[in-house]
Amino acid sequence: MIKTILTTTLSFSVCSTLLAGPAEDIAKKHASARALELETYIKANPEADDKAEAVDYLLDAYNLTENSTRTIALLEEKFNNLGAGEDVNAQELYRTVSTIFNLHLNSGNKEAAKKLLESATAKGTGNRSEDQLARGFDQLGQKLSQPSKGESMDIKFTSLDGKEVDLAAMKGKVVLVDFWATWCGPCIAELPHVQETYEQYKEQGFEIIGISLDKEADKEKLITFVKDKKMTWPQHFDGKGWGNELAKKFGITGIPATYLIGKDGKIVAANLRGNALKKTVSEYIAK
Repeated sequence: MIKTILTTTLSFSVCSTLLAGPAEDIAKKHASARALELETYIKANPEADDKAEAVDYLLDAYNLTENSTRTIALLEEKFNNLGAGEDVNAQELYRTVSTIFNLHLNSGNKEAAKKLLESATAKGTGNRSEDQLARGFDQLGQKLSQPSKGESMDIKFTSLDGKEVDLAAMKGKVVLVDFWATWCGPCIAELPHVQETYEQYKEQGFEIIGISLDKEADKEKLITFVKDKKMTWPQHFDGKGWGNELAKKFGITGIPATYLIGKDGKIVAANLRGNALKKTVSEYIAK
């Protein structure tokens, strides 16, 4: 039945692309249609043999449409049905928990993220991989010290080129705080999207603050990289790598890590990638 649904939806999608707009809009539109069909199927067949498969397809659809509320609900149902102790699949437990945890953090719900870890730790007790799970959950817990939606960030420093930077003095502008490094492949891959967004909106009040996690030995490499890539925004650099004072202050454990600050000085989104960055910047520039 699931394959029939997807085949029907796919056929509809292929025909519709002849008349539809931008690729992202096409994908989201048909993901929404797919989600509706799958929700209907699951509701009508709650005991279906392929329910788990249907839920996975549904999660993919909601991920594309950025429906985090429904995604969390589905994943929490999955979490509750995973079993506990010896009966739970440790890998599946960690994967499910980490996804829900990050969704809670991105929405600014730290309390829900904290309670989830407590439940997950209890669920993993008695499992043969209990120690590994505990270490994994502890690492996730470290992210609770990171800034989240609705909070402010206290950032003040002298940039790599000698300029004084104070985020508090930038109220009224939309600011991207970008933790990155020249050795970080995903950071470099994302750079074209960041630059494109900057060029399009800098005259309208969009600014970027870079926080480089490069080491002191790579200072000249960083200076050359920033110049060659025409990264004209200020960079914080103290040469301490992962020990960077601002990275430690905000609990940064992985990069790229980005925070978009609204005109009121509070975080409106975190870890935006690709077109999502430009779209969100455009939205908050207009406010």
